[in-house]
Amino acid sequence: MSSSTATLVHQPGESTGVTNAKLGIWLFLASEIMLFSTLFTTYIVLRLGAASWPRGWDVLNVPLGMLNTFVLITSSVTMVMAYAKAHDRDLKGFQRYISLTILLAFVFLIVKGFEWDAHFRHNEFPSTSIFHAVYFTLTGLHGLHVIGGIIVNSGLLYLSRTDFDHPLFVGRVEGAGLYWHFVDIVWIFLFPALYLL
Repeated sequence: MSSSTATLVHQPGESTGVTNAKLGIWLFLASEIMLFSTLFTTYIVLRLGAASWPRGWDVLNVPLGMLNTFVLITSSVTMVMAYAKAHDRDLKGFQRYISLTILLAFVFLIVKGFEWDAHFRHNEFPSTSIFHAVYFTLTGLHGLHVIGGIIVNSGLLYLSRTDFDHPLFVGRVEGAGLYWHFVDIVWIFLFPALYLL
């Protein structure tokens, strides 16, 4: 991409006041919000229509859920710091904080893996009950989004070795950050809805 093209893409649009990249990520996140909103609505309908519904703290591991909540909130902080370092043109700082974000995402998945393994060892599967179907669907889909964040952030870490000074690099980090914060916010809704109610 030529320098003039990069500058054109990086400029806010006249009608929106935001760059095309930021508008694109916001539209993508809007579609993701619709997806999770539909699933949350389905959860509410199923729960209200069920003759009985287990309390989350009786069947789920609340301490592990709280640990994962802390891990994701911390990863949001490291993502903000990665963006700040990219904005300040601090390559080493960016690489340090984006690596921490990736590491925390892996920690989240490992903890969730232990939690799922415990369910499987107790013969609890999505087919066991409607509650388990909802639990595995929502946390599984969220886990796929965490994996997506790992891939995107790992790509940025790799590209930072050669493209850190590219005029669009900071915008790419900002877009990845918006996506990662969305993933964290979804978990902040999932945790109380499934584990605490």
